[in-house]
Amino acid sequence: MTFPFLGSEEFDERAHQLYDAGEYDDALDVLREGLRRFPDSVDLIVGLGYVRLAREEFVWAFRSFEEALALDSTHEDGWVGMGEALLKFGRVDDALRCFTRIDELGLTDDCELGLAIGRALYREGLYRESRDRLARIARAHREDAEVRAALAYTLHALGDDLGARRELRAALQIDPELYEVRIYLSHLLYERADLEGALREMERVPPAEHWDPLSLWRFIELKCSFHGLSEDDPILAPWKQRWRELQSEPDLLDHLLAEVEAGFEESSIDPLVPAAAGTPDGPGAHRVRTADGQIYTGTWEEIVLRMRDDLSDPEEPIHSFMRKAAQRVRQLTGCELPCDDAEAFLRESARIGLIHIEN
Repeated sequence: MTFPFLGSEEFDERAHQLYDAGEYDDALDVLREGLRRFPDSVDLIVGLGYVRLAREEFVWAFRSFEEALALDSTHEDGWVGMGEALLKFGRVDDALRCFTRIDELGLTDDCELGLAIGRALYREGLYRESRDRLARIARAHREDAEVRAALAYTLHALGDDLGARRELRAALQIDPELYEVRIYLSHLLYERADLEGALREMERVPPAEHWDPLSLWRFIELKCSFHGLSEDDPILAPWKQRWRELQSEPDLLDHLLAEVEAGFEESSIDPLVPAAAGTPDGPGAHRVRTADGQIYTGTWEEIVLRMRDDLSDPEEPIHSFMRKAAQRVRQLTGCELPCDDAEAFLRESARIGLIHIEN
């Protein structure tokens, strides 16, 4: 990849476009080339830090942000990135001090920075801190739909479903085509037994904008219930076709979510499903069954590793697998899975009915 006549700003812009598209390897190449020509460009060093964060190379990300802030101690994106990196190491107090620097720089109400901080805190389970930051930004930017939606997700994580629904509706009034937000609202309405409200929201989402089977099947279920349709009615064909498309795509949680998508209850696991040969033995051994009858045995960590091997990339770090699984479960069900401990991850999965712990 060659860029003979680009300045540092052009390198930064190209890398940013690639980053937004999820092309992290290419973004990294662009930034490295830019830094060979402009080694003291703080923006390029900060960009390198964010790409490293996206690639889960947290130590390298930290070093990039540290280098950038040594060159320019007032670089706001550098402080936000440093805070995100510190959160990955569990250094919460240090991270919060980095975010406080944004306030000290007079950027408390900056929408983009506030949203980035709020989302970073949310991802690490710091929901109260996330709510406080996002609520402040929402007051300053009442017409920003993304901020209102992010605040809604945090309120839901804190158990404030009424506040979450209020903020989701506010976001949709600002931008009716935030389909992910509309689906999230429909799930909250469904869970509180407002089935007509849930259907009303789902009807405003085109089939192609659904990205999980659960919302599609809930839509089909509700259409059949309220409009007297059969599942084979031609009216439902586009939603069923979209469901088939999603089923044909690899999904690291297809097995774990089968129980939820089918309305499966933990107590209804079929006792006739054959168990895998062998039983757990040795100290710390456990036995877990998924909704489709798959058995995993071993320590908590070994079980999660075997799930990862079956459902995802065997080379993926276990914490990355659990984090992606937790994000997927939240999108589909609104439930939160802890993703920093294998035992907690599995026990909460069992509590919400995704798996069954037999021993």
